[in-house]
Amino acid sequence: MQKIKSLMARQGLKSPQESMADLSPVENLRIPSKEELRELREQPIDPQAEQEIIDSIEEIYFSNDSFDMVQHELEVSKKVADLILEKQPSYVKELERVTALQTNLQLAAVICTNARRQLSVSKEGFTEASLGLLANQRRRQLLTGLLKSLRTIKTLQRTDVRLSEMLEEEDYPGAIQLCLECQKAASTFKHYSCISELNSKLQDTLEQIEEQLDVALSKTCKHFDVSHYTKVQLAYTLLGKTQTAMDQLHMHFTQAIHNTVFQVVLGYVELCAGNADTKFQKMQYKDLCTHITLDSYIPCLTDLCKALWEVMLSYHRTMQWHEAHDKKETTPTPDDAAATESDESVVDRSYVKKKLEHGLTRIWQDVQLKVKAYILGTDMSNFKYDDFIVVLDVISRLMQVGEEFCGSKSEVLQESIKRQSVNYFKNYHRARLEELRMFLENETWELCPVKSNFNIAQLHEFKFMGQCRSPSVSPSRQAVSSTSPAQEEQSLFQQYLQEGNPFEMHAENKEEETEDVLASNGYESDELEKSVYQDYDSDSDVPEELKQDYVDEQTGDVPLKSVSRETIRSKKKSDYNLNKTNAPILTNTTLNVIRLVGKYMQMMNILKPIAFDVIHCVSQLFDYYLYAVYTFFGRNDMPVPSPSLPAHGGREAGTARVVGPACLYESSGLGLISSRLRTTLNRIQESLIDMEAVGENAGVHGTAEDRKEKVPSPHLSQLVVLTNSGTLYGLAQRVVATESLVFLAEQFESLQSHLDTMMPAAKKPFLQQFYSQTVSTASELRKPIYWIVAAKAIDYEQMLLMMAGVKWDIRDIMSQHNVYVDVLLKEFEQFNKRLGDVSRHVRIPLPVSNVLWEHCIRLANRTLVEGYANVKKCSNEGRALMQLDFQQFLMKLEKLTDLRPIPDKEFVETYIKAYYLTENDMEQFIKNHREYSMKQLANLVNVCLGSHINKKARQKLLAAIDDIDRPKR
Repeated sequence: MQKIKSLMARQGLKSPQESMADLSPVENLRIPSKEELRELREQPIDPQAEQEIIDSIEEIYFSNDSFDMVQHELEVSKKVADLILEKQPSYVKELERVTALQTNLQLAAVICTNARRQLSVSKEGFTEASLGLLANQRRRQLLTGLLKSLRTIKTLQRTDVRLSEMLEEEDYPGAIQLCLECQKAASTFKHYSCISELNSKLQDTLEQIEEQLDVALSKTCKHFDVSHYTKVQLAYTLLGKTQTAMDQLHMHFTQAIHNTVFQVVLGYVELCAGNADTKFQKMQYKDLCTHITLDSYIPCLTDLCKALWEVMLSYHRTMQWHEAHDKKETTPTPDDAAATESDESVVDRSYVKKKLEHGLTRIWQDVQLKVKAYILGTDMSNFKYDDFIVVLDVISRLMQVGEEFCGSKSEVLQESIKRQSVNYFKNYHRARLEELRMFLENETWELCPVKSNFNIAQLHEFKFMGQCRSPSVSPSRQAVSSTSPAQEEQSLFQQYLQEGNPFEMHAENKEEETEDVLASNGYESDELEKSVYQDYDSDSDVPEELKQDYVDEQTGDVPLKSVSRETIRSKKKSDYNLNKTNAPILTNTTLNVIRLVGKYMQMMNILKPIAFDVIHCVSQLFDYYLYAVYTFFGRNDMPVPSPSLPAHGGREAGTARVVGPACLYESSGLGLISSRLRTTLNRIQESLIDMEAVGENAGVHGTAEDRKEKVPSPHLSQLVVLTNSGTLYGLAQRVVATESLVFLAEQFESLQSHLDTMMPAAKKPFLQQFYSQTVSTASELRKPIYWIVAAKAIDYEQMLLMMAGVKWDIRDIMSQHNVYVDVLLKEFEQFNKRLGDVSRHVRIPLPVSNVLWEHCIRLANRTLVEGYANVKKCSNEGRALMQLDFQQFLMKLEKLTDLRPIPDKEFVETYIKAYYLTENDMEQFIKNHREYSMKQLANLVNVCLGSHINKKARQKLLAAIDDIDRPKR
């Protein structure tokens, strides 16, 4: 149907209605105009459509050439017309429907037109405005985002300024955080051309921040600050370089140690050089240490240790920071992400912990090597003792720091300081021995007045013993521990964690070292002194040096209670203490030796490896003092054989004339010098005394090294007079010398336990032998020294002469004793008075007065026996007179002395009674009493038994006497 309509349209045909409407068919067959034909020709030709049209033409039109198309069309049209007419009702009906449809379509077109018009109005009134608003909003959002991006870019452009400010404020975590955020932001806006350049600039800035962060990390090596270090560690954590930071930190500590010591030493070297010579700055540290002067050595060492302490303290605080930080981070977190991060942090913490623990030993080793180079860079053999002790104390404190720092025994420091100490101590001890010889040769043996409660612990050289008995602690540490018990349990790092420095203690302590050992005139108070001298004559004879005042320094010791006058008056008559509350008897030289011992012990206390060498030298100090006292006062200068050692040069003492009692004293078997004392004196003379310095012994030669270790024998000062009978032949000086030696021995006894703790186990027998054979013999010197006084104080020769003039062969029993007894007693009274005079100047202890009285009485008794042995003739009445004389002597003597029993009383009584023995009893007497001399025994035989026995019996007894005496010869 469509094809038909299309064909009809192409042929200009109309529909039946239109045809019926057109009553003029001719008009419908009009010929197309040229324009229409041209338009038709211009219309595009569709071959397919044309072919379809051709195919739709019936074949009849092409059957033959004579086919009459018109006729055929008419026939057809008729058929069509008939068919149309036949279908006219249907056609009309259908046409009406078409018409209705057309009407509806026209209505729909009108509705659509109206709708489109209305839609156009709505579009113009609402849609376009709303969409415009939306478009503008979208554009606004885009522009806002663009503005934000521009502002971010602008902020990024200004980041450098802020980063610089944050770095100046040392806000390294903030700077790194900002830089990382900027890098992240820059990557977001990398599509902008200006951002690429900014990104590279931020990378350079981040590297610069890392460099400054490294510098900030290095600052913590000298002065650790918690907030500063926290910032630095947080910054490295943000960078993810915790392990790298720890490696860098150790490198900085090593560099800090080197730079610190170099700058300290360089500063002192340039200061002492006094010029701006730059050659020192180019020197190696080891070479630089050799240019330190002696005056600047200790200040430089102290500053060196202070600086190294700051470095080690910083490291210690660094470890504390990490320990505290690790505790905070060990709290568990259930979050998986957090757990993963925690695993990474655990690895970092483990690495840091191991690195820090390993660094302890490494850093301490660096410190030791630097200090060792400084110690060995200077020859300390000429240092003053106090300076050297300061050095030892500082090094000891440094070794203590090392032990607390990493548990090290500081072998490097110990070896270096031992080398210096051995070298120093040899020179120091040699100089001290020479100094001691000089003191002894210039010593006048006057009393050094000290308080009655004097104790060596009051001397500052022994302060270290009172503060701490442990010999492993340095003196400065002992001072700290003694002043504050609460600090005793704290380590140095705990004590000085926040402030202070352990190497500042020595100077402070030294200022506080005071002594209170000297007393005014040797008395505790002026009242006691007055009470004493009210019972004696004026003290005008007392030397001025004993009267002068002494400045007492505070020690806090409580003085002993003063002795009352009643106590003084109740003293025994043989006690010549002068009631000075038993103040120790010592001289300036004694005090000097004690101080030397204290100094030596200080050195031992700090340097145990050389303890034996030091103790050996301590023993030499005592040996030399003992030998000097014996040499000065114990060798007999009387014209009688000396019962002591040979005099200088091995010569025997002078023997121009022999006094009976002197010989009898030794021959009786009561020797003045024990074999132990004699052995000790011989040992000292062989090992310590340089006899080549004495001209008489020049023939004995020793090696130069041996002589280097020896000291010439001392000589008594010419100011000391020992020949004046008015002073009892220098008794005051003898007492001071001898009792000062005894006091020195007592102090050595008190130090034995302390010395024993410091002595190596293998060397302890030496110390025990020194005490048993040397120190304990000091009191034995009293006998030979005071015997010389006793031998001269009484005129025994006069008594012998007077006894020789007495007639003993009397026939009547006498009731009156002989005159020689009164003379002898008068001598003893004079002796007693002289003792009292001497005791005004020097306290004479009871043991000394007892020894003096014992010597005098023994010599008197033996002189009596010798006088009785000189008797040529004697009767029984004469023997009775001898007993009367002796009893009178004893009775008067007991009033002068409290010494009981009277020495050698039986010696005299037995001898007198022997005159009454028979021949047989005499032979037994001779065998049993070898204490008598051959002459005395022979006198008994000749005088007592001479008239009662024959010549043969006498010869027998004399032969027995000779047999007894032969072994002695």
